[in-house]
Parts: sequence; structure tokens; C-alpha cells
Amino acid sequence: MNGNKKLYVAYGSNLNLRQMADRCPTAKPVGAGVMKGWRLRFRGAHANAVATVEPFLGGSVPVLVWEITPADEAALDRYEGWPFFYRKETVNVRLGGKTVKAMAYIMNEGRPLGQPSCYYYATILEGYKDAGFDVDILCRATGDSVETDENGHD
Repeated sequence: MNGNKKLYVAYGSNLNLRQMADRCPTAKPVGAGVMKGWRLRFRGAHANAVATVEPFLGGSVPVLVWEITPADEAALDRYEGWPFFYRKETVNVRLGGKTVKAMAYIMNEGRPLGQPSCYYYATILEGYKDAGFDVDILCRATGDSVETDENGHD
């Protein structure tokens, strides 16, 4: 990897190979990995929530690691609403038997849990299937992203 490229971790809609090809034509998938100690959640407006990851003991999120150029990163910054909606963090990812550091977009605090639109969910689902990830993780994330009151009711 040369000096002006970096590793980027996709866990949501950017798992979708067609979407990434359109948005970041010079990005190259490096391989499937896992973020240990995290969980996938959906946050945002009611039926328009989007994916994020949150620290969670014992959790694990399947990810696709990409090698991106500065132009790809600029396109991702626009798409992700950086720095207002998402921030960038360096995270550890298990990739091919070793741990690598990669950049991830993580949603800023303060947004409620919510459900993704059918279109957005289908985009991520296609990415999960393309990568061979366990779709149960994605299904569980939608179930985990329902706001409940103090009595545990939706």
C-alpha cells in the first residue's frame, strides 16, 4: 500500500460493491474482516435510520476493508456527512489472521435508535450476501435498534 492510500472499514451500505464502484471508483476491496468489541445499530429519523457501530463487550461486526485514495475519502466524507453526522475513528480490525488499523465512520452521539428504510436495508443486505456475511447479524441490528420506554415497551 503506498503512502497516499489508507484502509477504510465498511459495515453498512458501503459493503455494497456496486454502490462503492459508483461512489469511489478507485477504491479496491482488500478483504472481509471483523471488528471485535462492537455492535451494529441503526440511528436517525424514524424510518430513515442509518447504520453505525457502537462499542459492545463481546460484540462483533463483519466488515469489508477497502483501500481508498484521497479522492475516495473526499467522496465518502460527503456521503457520510463528515464531520457533522459521522466522525472518523481509527479502529482495529481482524483481517486475514492479523489485526490492522483502519478508518471507520462512526455516528456522532445524540441520535435516537430507529429503523432503516427498506431501500437502505436492501442495499446493506446485498453487501452482506456479496461478502458472505451472516445476515442474522444485520437482522439482529434492526431488532436492537428499536427505542423502548423505561418499561421495555416499544
